[in-house]
Amino acid sequence: MAQIPLEDIIIHKVSGALTNAVFFVSCPTVSSVSTLLLRIYGSSSESLISRPKELHILHILSSQYKIGPRLYGTFENGRIEEYFDSMPLTAADIRNPQISRWIGARMAELHSVDLDKVDGTSGGKVFEIATHIKSWVASAKEVLRLPSVSDSTRQELDLSRFKDEWNRYLAWATREGRGLGSKRVFAHNDAQYGNLLRLKDSREGIEEHRQVCSFFPSIDRNTSSDMNSFKIIVVDFEYAGPNPAAYDIANHFQEWTADYYSHTPHLLNPSRYPTLEERCNFYTSYLRHACMLAEVPIIDENKLANLVKDLEWDVRIWSAASHAGWAIWGIVQAKEDLESNNADAEFDYIQYAKGRMASFRELIQTLGI
Repeated sequence: MAQIPLEDIIIHKVSGALTNAVFFVSCPTVSSVSTLLLRIYGSSSESLISRPKELHILHILSSQYKIGPRLYGTFENGRIEEYFDSMPLTAADIRNPQISRWIGARMAELHSVDLDKVDGTSGGKVFEIATHIKSWVASAKEVLRLPSVSDSTRQELDLSRFKDEWNRYLAWATREGRGLGSKRVFAHNDAQYGNLLRLKDSREGIEEHRQVCSFFPSIDRNTSSDMNSFKIIVVDFEYAGPNPAAYDIANHFQEWTADYYSHTPHLLNPSRYPTLEERCNFYTSYLRHACMLAEVPIIDENKLANLVKDLEWDVRIWSAASHAGWAIWGIVQAKEDLESNNADAEFDYIQYAKGRMASFRELIQTLGI
């Protein structure tokens, strides 16, 4: 193959990525050269993410389940992966009832992945969110010791208090699960709209590669026709791992309250949290597809209503865990800006952590913990 002149290569940075820097790399002058996605790991990511585990998960999902991007190469602080001709969903898109149903179906599909294949600990009982918090808290404490962190910030976040609160909450939450939402599944754990892509390329090969029916052949194509009409690809499995199914759903619902393209991307707006009707719309799609993937007979409306009720309870109790995890994550992510005294950062991680921590404490108080 002839060498491509450097001046013909176009590199476009993708906005909205918080943990990494993401770029599209293309060469429009050579039609046979495919666009690639270049991911440069963030400076604080080694404290948050196990890259070998992430790469293993990506390989298994892509090669065996046709979920997520293929990997083409790795290097010390990044990787090159498959690019999809797609558009990320927006904050408005995920509020669309039909799109929300499609997301619910995709999540059910992901939760049906065999934990033994992607994680190897399916016989255990440890949740990924508990593992994350346990490993992140030490780094968060170091960040809060930095001279640029005010005493009022340390007191507001109060990680010693948080540790006691978290342990009480986790013991309570693991006892209180009622239904399918309490089941330990392979979860994405970061289903924000930027990690959900709508494929634009309608070529048969790509469509077949990403259809639910292509890797669950026992499913009747007619019963999953709405899935086939809308091609969604899930990306960014950095935080993926075993969690209660309801945690993944609860975390997605919290992302409804975020607007990462606003002037204050670090602030969540609780008024944008999905209504009961919107949640039930998602639950119904999720449950129907979960049953279909498990080859369970079609459930009647009464049983479905009971399953929705139980799932709503499980999502409620695991919402606090979402806030807790991202609160500690935000503190760790703030390290670089705090060390450099960067007052003009694109994302205020400390304020984000404060908001998440306040929501965690408010929720566990509401739950009577």
